[in-house]
Amino acid sequence: MAKIGFIGLGIMGAHMARNLIKGGHALAVNGKYPVPDDLRAQTEVVADSTAVAKTSDIVIVMVPDTPDVGNVLFADDGVAKGLSAGKLVIDMSSISPIETQQFAKQINALGCDYLDAPVSGGEVGAREATLTIMVGGPQKSFERALPLFELMGKNISLIGDNGAGQTCKVANQIIVALNIEAVAEALLFAARSGADPERVRRALMGGFASSRILEVHGERMTKRTFNPGFRIELHQKDLNLALDGARKLGIALPHTASAQQLFSVCAANGGKAWDHSALIRALEIMANFEIAEPAAQVKAA
Repeated sequence: MAKIGFIGLGIMGAHMARNLIKGGHALAVNGKYPVPDDLRAQTEVVADSTAVAKTSDIVIVMVPDTPDVGNVLFADDGVAKGLSAGKLVIDMSSISPIETQQFAKQINALGCDYLDAPVSGGEVGAREATLTIMVGGPQKSFERALPLFELMGKNISLIGDNGAGQTCKVANQIIVALNIEAVAEALLFAARSGADPERVRRALMGGFASSRILEVHGERMTKRTFNPGFRIELHQKDLNLALDGARKLGIALPHTASAQQLFSVCAANGGKAWDHSALIRALEIMANFEIAEPAAQVKAA
């Protein structure tokens, strides 16, 4: 079994690390960052990211944003300082495709391989090892990493060269955001019309409107369970990548822009750390109506 370094034990990363351990792998983690108690007891906790790289054959990074990945890799105590030829770095964060290509070149120059392998599926997918994993990089590196990916996910695809995985993830986040917006608008319309939004949601699950977003996030909307999950501020980061890329490509993404504005309404009302299903709160604020209000209040409104 491989010796794996894992950096980034947040909401999703901790579950991913646990699944690697269940698969029989030994993990080294960076003690400078918070380590959940159960993982502290099951891993080798080392001094910094350099030490993680020195003691590992494969290093996995799962942190929030592009600057975080750059820091983990190339700071004075970063991964790059601990690499030796033949090692593999896998970035499973969701970051800039352009910066990813530059990171890959810098790691390749050290005689090491690099994969960008962002994921989709949220906390549930991370916990249940059902993540979708979108990979960019060389075929031989993908084949080397595939047994690890299979411990963390179910739908695993090599998209193309370095950066292609991140491009695919940005596309994924566009689709997810627009689906959340569509479900939110539909449930708001139903509730404001006097229908029970949860009954509407369950009915729609049997028809052509059925989707994973309607199933999981629609239920979050009706039950008001907006603890993350996947934070609004992180989805905003991903949509910024989409909109910035669109500007550079000279294309318009009008509905992506509208979803970003709705996330911004949530953030402006103290919701940047809410689950992204809470996008419905922006619509509710504009409508001065919450879908969870009792029927008596609906009729009186």
